[in-house]
Amino acid sequence: MSPPFFEGEQNYTSHFESIISVLSAKHYTLSQIIFDYTTMRNFSILLILIWFFNLLLNWWVAVIPAIFLGAWLFDKNLSALTVGFLAGGSAWFIQALYIHISNDAILATRIADMMQVGSPLIVLLLTFIVGGLLTAISTLMGHQIKVLLRPSD
Repeated sequence: MSPPFFEGEQNYTSHFESIISVLSAKHYTLSQIIFDYTTMRNFSILLILIWFFNLLLNWWVAVIPAIFLGAWLFDKNLSALTVGFLAGGSAWFIQALYIHISNDAILATRIADMMQVGSPLIVLLLTFIVGGLLTAISTLMGHQIKVLLRPSD
């Protein structure tokens, strides 16, 4: 008596062929996503809005333009996620770097000592990552809301 996983070899063959067809489908590289004209435009708009709102309001306000622009500007999940991460991380990094330079690294050094990471530059890198994750999730959520509310054809 053969084990159950050997029964129905045609199903496994067709399943294997479907996996191969998915893997061989056209995928976009990261450079194709980043250096596209519309992607750079979306990145610039998102960066400027997030940076402006972070100057005037609380940190969580970066979510609002990211959700709206994610629903309005992006057509692909990966594009929304990548551009959201890079734009939000860059906006937060620019603001943190400005604060770092303007107060002679006193604040970043104290935070680095408090977090026991050793270097204030690691604090700036962590700021980039946190801001990037916040806006990446927000732009992806905005894009998914657009997909969810889109009428089915």
